[in-house]
Amino acid sequence: MEQKQFKAESKRLLEMMINSIYTHKEIFLRELISNASDAIDKLYFKSLTDTSVGMSRDDFEIFIDADKDAKTLTIRDNGIGMTKEELENNLGTIAQSGSLAFKTNNELGEDSQIIGQFGVGFYSAFMVAKEVTVRSKAFGSDEAFEWKSEGVDGYTIDSCDKPDHGTEIILALKDDTDDEKYSKYLDQYQIQSLVKKYSDYIRFPIKTEVEHQHYDDEGNPTEMHKEIKTINSMVPLWKKNKSELKDDDYNSFYADKFGDYFPPAAHIHTHNEGVATYDALLFIPSKTPFDYYSKDFEKGLQLYSSGVMIMERCEDLLPDYFSFVKGLVDSEDLSLNISREMLQQDKQVKIIAKTLEKTIKNELSKMLKNEREKYEEFYSNFGLQFKFGIYQSYGANRDILKDLLLFNSSFGDKKTTLEEYVSRMKEGQEYIYYACGDSVKRIESLPAAELVKDKGYEMLYFTDEVDEFAIKVLIDYNGKKFKSITDSDLDLETPEEKEESKKQSEDSKDMFGFMKDALGDKVKEVRLSSRLKSAPVCLSSNGPLSLDMEKVLNSMPQNADKQVKAEKALEINGSHPIFSKLKSLYDSDKDMLAKYTKLLYNQALLIEGISIDDPVELSNMICDLMI
Repeated sequence: MEQKQFKAESKRLLEMMINSIYTHKEIFLRELISNASDAIDKLYFKSLTDTSVGMSRDDFEIFIDADKDAKTLTIRDNGIGMTKEELENNLGTIAQSGSLAFKTNNELGEDSQIIGQFGVGFYSAFMVAKEVTVRSKAFGSDEAFEWKSEGVDGYTIDSCDKPDHGTEIILALKDDTDDEKYSKYLDQYQIQSLVKKYSDYIRFPIKTEVEHQHYDDEGNPTEMHKEIKTINSMVPLWKKNKSELKDDDYNSFYADKFGDYFPPAAHIHTHNEGVATYDALLFIPSKTPFDYYSKDFEKGLQLYSSGVMIMERCEDLLPDYFSFVKGLVDSEDLSLNISREMLQQDKQVKIIAKTLEKTIKNELSKMLKNEREKYEEFYSNFGLQFKFGIYQSYGANRDILKDLLLFNSSFGDKKTTLEEYVSRMKEGQEYIYYACGDSVKRIESLPAAELVKDKGYEMLYFTDEVDEFAIKVLIDYNGKKFKSITDSDLDLETPEEKEESKKQSEDSKDMFGFMKDALGDKVKEVRLSSRLKSAPVCLSSNGPLSLDMEKVLNSMPQNADKQVKAEKALEINGSHPIFSKLKSLYDSDKDMLAKYTKLLYNQALLIEGISIDDPVELSNMICDLMI
C-alpha cells in the first residue's frame, strides 16, 4: 500500500490548525457532523431531480457510534459519498473545498445550505485522534475506498468493503493524559451535550445508541436496555414562522438556552436579506445579571453558520451599550471555519452588527412609546449603560442613544425623556437646566435650585455619577444646550434685577476682593449672587469642569494622587441679612470678616456635598464665634 505525502503547505496548515485555529478541541465533532450534513445535502438535492436516488428526506441520517473497548468514535452518514479521486482531492489536500465547489456550481446552490468546507474542518479530528480512517462509497459506484492517516506524516488510500453509499469516519482516540481526557468523547452524555451545543439544528437526524440501566424493586441493577435515539432537534426556533410561535415558545427557548429563570422583557425575531442575510433571535432580559456592571461580565451573541454554532459568544455583534442583549445570529454568509481574529475583520459581521444595532434601538423605542412602565423598569436595570455609551464614545453614538435616556425631573414623580422635556419648555427658554446630586431630595434642597423653580423652569435631576459627563459630551438636544444650575452664567435675572445687582456688586467690589484674598486659591472670585433667594451662600463654577464633576473625579482611586479642581466662585446673597453683616465687618473688623468668609466657604462646600479642607479649623472658627 503506497504511503502518500501531504504537500508542504498542507503540513504547515495542519500543524497550525491543530495548534492555533481551534482553542476548544471539542469542536471536532461539530466539524465532522457538518461535513456529514453536507454529504447528505448533496444527495438529497440530487434526489429532487434524479429519481434513481430512490430516497426521501426521511431516509437520510447521521449516526454516531462510540466504542469504549476499542476507543474509537465513528461518525457515519448515508450521503453522496466520495470516489477515490474525491478522497484524494478533498482529504489529501488541506483546505480543498468540495462543498464550496458544489455550492458554486450547483444550480440549486441557493437552497442547499452547505455549511462546511470538507478540508480544513475535517482535520480538526487530529486534535483528538491519533489515527483517522475514512471509508467512503460514492452514490452510483460499485467501489468503496479507505483513506487512513496518522497526521502530518501522510496518508494511504486503498479499496475496502462497504455495502452502502455514504461515508464513515473512524477516530482512534489519543490516550488520556493528565491534562486531557480524550476518553470523555466516548461518553454518551458528552456526545449528546456537544451535539446539543453545536449541532442541534442540523436539519437531518443525528442518531446514537443510548443505554438505559434497569433496576429491580430493591434498587439493584438488572439488564441494560439499548435504544437508538435522535439527539438533535433539527428545526431551529428562529427558522420557524413567527405566526407559528407564541410568547411561551420564546420564553421556554430563552430559559433553556440562556439559563435565566425570569422571562425576558422582550424578544426580537427577525430575518434580514440584502447585503447581509441572516436570522436573529434576540432577548432583552427583565432582570440585571448579578455581574452585569462588573469587569467579569461577558457580552456577545451566539453565532451560527446555517444552524451550526461557530462561536458561543461573539462580542463583535453587540456594542457595549447594548451588551445586556442575549440571543443568537444565524447566517449562511459566514464560513464555518473562521477564527475569532478573522471574525473581527469580517465585513459581513460588521454589517450584521450595524443592522442589529438599529433593530435593538427600534425595539427599545417601541417599548418606550407603547409600554412606558415596562421600559422604565428595563431602564432602571440597564439605562446606565446608555449614558456610558455616550460618554465613552465622545458623543459618536449620541444619535442612537439620546432618545433612549430617562431622567428624574422637577416636573413630577415620573421620569422624563429629553424630547418630553423640550416639548414642555417655556416660550423663549434657551437651555435645558439640570442639577446634580446624590438623590432627588438632596438636589431639591440645593440653594441654587430655588430660583430656577421659582422662575418656572423645569430641572433635570442627575443622580448618577456619569450623568453630567454624558451630557457634556452630548452638548445639546435638538439645538437646546444644557446648563447646570451651578454654572456661573445662569442668567435668570430680569433687566431690572441685573441693573440692581450690577450697582450692588460695584459698591461691594473692595469687600469681595478682601474676601477673595482671605480664601486664597480656593476660589477664583467672591461675588454677588444672582441665583439665590433665601440661602445666604452657594458655590458656582466657571469653565468646563463643574463642581459635581470635580467631586466624581476626585473620588476615583486612580486620581488619589492627582486631585482636580473646578474653577469655583463663592456667591453671596445680597438680599440676605448675612450680606449686611459682612459689609459691617468690612468697615469694623476685617479679621472677623476673614473668619466669616472661611466659614461661609466651608458651608457652601458642605451644601454641595464636597469635603471641607480643614474640619479642625472649621470647628475652631465656630467655637470662636459662639464665645
